[in-house]
Amino acid sequence: MTEINMRKPEYYTNRELSWVKFNERVLNEARDKKLPLFERLKFLSITASNLDEFFMIRVASLKDMVNAKYKKPDISGMTPEEQLLALTKETHDLVNLQYSTYNRSLIPLLKQNGLNVVMSHEELSEEQAAFVDSYFEEDVYPVLTPMAVDSSRPFPLIRNKTLNIGALLSKKDEIDFATVQVPDVLPRIVEIPGKEEKTVILLEEVIERNIEKLFLNYHVICAHPFRIMRNADLTIDEDEAADLLKEIEKQLKKRQWGEAIRLEVEDGIDKRLLQIIRKELKIKMDDIYYINGPLDLTFLMKMYGMEEFDHLKGKSYVPQKPKYLDPERNIFEQIREKDILLHHPYETFSPVVEFVRAASKDPDVLAIKQTLYRVSGNSPIIAALAQAAENGKQVSVLVELKARFDEENNIIWAKMLEKAGCHVIYGLVGLKTHSKITLVVRREEDGIRRYVHLGTGNYNDSTAKLYTDLGLLTCAEPIGEDATAVFNMLSGYSEPISWNKLALAPLWLKDRFLSMIAREKENAIAGKKAHMIAKMNSVCDPDIIAALYEASAAGVKIQMIVRGICCLKVGIPGVSENISVCSIVGNFLEHSRIFYFYNGGKEEFYLGSADWMPRNLERRVEILFPIEGEALKQDVMHILETQLADNVKARILQPDGTYVKMDKRGKEPVCSQEQFCEEAVEAARPPMDVLSDRVFIPEERVRDYE
Repeated sequence: MTEINMRKPEYYTNRELSWVKFNERVLNEARDKKLPLFERLKFLSITASNLDEFFMIRVASLKDMVNAKYKKPDISGMTPEEQLLALTKETHDLVNLQYSTYNRSLIPLLKQNGLNVVMSHEELSEEQAAFVDSYFEEDVYPVLTPMAVDSSRPFPLIRNKTLNIGALLSKKDEIDFATVQVPDVLPRIVEIPGKEEKTVILLEEVIERNIEKLFLNYHVICAHPFRIMRNADLTIDEDEAADLLKEIEKQLKKRQWGEAIRLEVEDGIDKRLLQIIRKELKIKMDDIYYINGPLDLTFLMKMYGMEEFDHLKGKSYVPQKPKYLDPERNIFEQIREKDILLHHPYETFSPVVEFVRAASKDPDVLAIKQTLYRVSGNSPIIAALAQAAENGKQVSVLVELKARFDEENNIIWAKMLEKAGCHVIYGLVGLKTHSKITLVVRREEDGIRRYVHLGTGNYNDSTAKLYTDLGLLTCAEPIGEDATAVFNMLSGYSEPISWNKLALAPLWLKDRFLSMIAREKENAIAGKKAHMIAKMNSVCDPDIIAALYEASAAGVKIQMIVRGICCLKVGIPGVSENISVCSIVGNFLEHSRIFYFYNGGKEEFYLGSADWMPRNLERRVEILFPIEGEALKQDVMHILETQLADNVKARILQPDGTYVKMDKRGKEPVCSQEQFCEEAVEAARPPMDVLSDRVFIPEERVRDYE
């Protein structure tokens, strides 16, 4: 074969621009007229939440690089400054499309379906205005803190992501600036009583209508809402931090006051008012977003929660009983009989909770060890771990304090677990522990047995209803030995010379992936069948992508299911003609990581916690684990094949970097997520002779794509 340079910048897509394409795919769900109306509201809210985090972390990081005069290009050949310029255009276009969708499509449809969203307080009828004014005086006015700016009162600190109303005031020919924060302790959606349709108005409109009551003896020239985004990327010098917990607590406070990097203002804002805000916040013109509608569309998730409109939402799905588990039997007995594969949210997360809860109560359990990255607000797993410690068991928990935007939550859990008597580890210096593993050590008649749970997703019972993930329950001795080695490595300084079954980042995992990709390439060169399938959230590691290009050039068939960022390009002649990429954005957030290698007929299946990103492979503790039972291998292959056949929610990456829906003319529609729901319900259905009438009560569903 002719030697080809697989590292050419033109062979790679910029990571940040690829992320914008992903958020466009989420936005396309909000624009899909086939979806129920309130599902479209939900997806539009998700795009706004995603964009907030993107600015606070990724755009903020690029701005830091530019300020530091860092000019090294990324894998696509773009410098930080060039990336910012490109992102400015792309994000402005994305925001314009968000509000076009909101104003032209969703608002009229809401009106048609009995929900009137008042766009401006000037639209109110006399009766409605009287209610709004009364609500302001009784419920809103006591909570507000108007802040004037003059020689004795400096410009106030505007907190990150808060919604504010800026005003220009006049008195004796002088013009002054004032601002008031829209309080987040009050509901942003205010219902106006009425007999016919349901009418709502946003809190900022209520305040703006009554703003003169906040500044008596002044004439209010104008009042407009504004919102800022600040740099929220924590910078922690772990080597210098004597106490990591205290250092993170200190840095969390700074997150509210980081450098302002984005300003959202109402379209048509008074130029004098904008100039004052711009000057005080040191915002560049390119970083101003003129919004034709309400600022911060994340409020739409609250609107989605309105119970009166359940008929405008998708059917709620209740996670089913796992097909490999009997909830009436002892969970340890069942794991001893066979490895158990769990597929969430199609199957309930309850067995994972029960695994820890049963271990906490079992008198034969000696120790429980677990890693926690993100947990729910009222976590039953945390409660079970605390109970286990109180029951006298050895409990070791690694709580990752550096889990972005969950730092504060994790600090609370860490302190609680310590008080209960657990041994708490705060993670490793310079690394995030992102692996998902639980080890239960149990004394049995034939000696000590180790039970292990390994997963692709977090130990979070709430997100387990929303994210697609896989988990394995096993007591295989080789994995048990590896699990013990993992926790010894996390709690001390012990690094095993070799592993039985597991592969860990940051020391071994990347080389393992590169080795397995190279093996497929060598088989292809030898004229053998060579095939691999990889499903993950993101792929942007240059070494992995270069290896995939080499394998593709050698003839390996490579099928990829990548939900989000994809820096790899398809269809490059002689480079990536054998690579296909699809992205599935559906009702659930695709989160599982699955890897399949044909391996000359000796097929291998792996699940893991890591995406193909430098941060996962080089700067995090991640785990890759094999699926070895034939029945379980078939289950995993069925998942991959069903997703590759998806022609409803899947979008296919094109050589020009765009994503298009699959042409399904003449084909049966396949929606992988719906199919998995149906299969889980069927597998959980009792025999005909014990069937009884059932009532499924829809669970509250709060979607989170961040």
